[in-house]
Amino acid sequence: MGGKNETAPRTVLITGASRGIGAACARRFAAAGDQVVVNYHRSEAAAQALVEEIRSAGGTAAAIRADVGDPEQVRAMVDNVLEKFCQLDILICNAGVAKQQLFTDITDQDWRGIFRTDVDGVFYACRAVLPHFIHRKAGSIVTLSSMWGVTGGSCEVAYSAAKAAVIGLTRALAKEVGPSGIRVNCVAPGVIDTEMNGNLGPEDLEALREETPLERIGRPEDVAESVYFLSSPAAGFITGQILSPNGGILI
Repeated sequence: MGGKNETAPRTVLITGASRGIGAACARRFAAAGDQVVVNYHRSEAAAQALVEEIRSAGGTAAAIRADVGDPEQVRAMVDNVLEKFCQLDILICNAGVAKQQLFTDITDQDWRGIFRTDVDGVFYACRAVLPHFIHRKAGSIVTLSSMWGVTGGSCEVAYSAAKAAVIGLTRALAKEVGPSGIRVNCVAPGVIDTEMNGNLGPEDLEALREETPLERIGRPEDVAESVYFLSSPAAGFITGQILSPNGGILI
């Protein structure tokens, strides 16, 4: 793939990378010459197709199944990456779920389901990679939140609360592991054209487009560029920050 790194390739683990923003991130890192590990839970066919796409373009990629809400599976996944590639340089915590519903309709199962993936998954992944990062005194973690984690979204209380928790985790962890040479940052996208927003009809999307100063809906590639930047040497003095590619809909 074009735009290869002049230095040795980095190894990047991306959770929830079979489609949407995660897949766009995988393509972006692979295009730069990095070795990409595509984590998936249920979408094996999509993950394998993405890996083959990257390989056919000359890149290096592998797919690993793991439920990020299960700490043992996450630990095994990281061990697998280290065994296969001997190192891990970047963790992208992208896996997430959402559900639009009235607050009074949220069940205990709904609440725990969202937090299990969106918050616990970030915690388990960070916990699994940090011993390796601390030992090397190097590493970059990028978490994925949402503009709703910054400002809150009506009918998305559970999702907003979970994504706000991700922001708090990011900022606190950045302070804790900074002395070990590890950077932790967060990307909080606005409205992006992914399956997660597939419930929005044409009229809703048009209204959101008109509300956005840049007058378009975001693409997964827009988010991937932000994630890549925060993982790159160009962001070497940036940690604990929240970057929000949202077209200006939230300023």
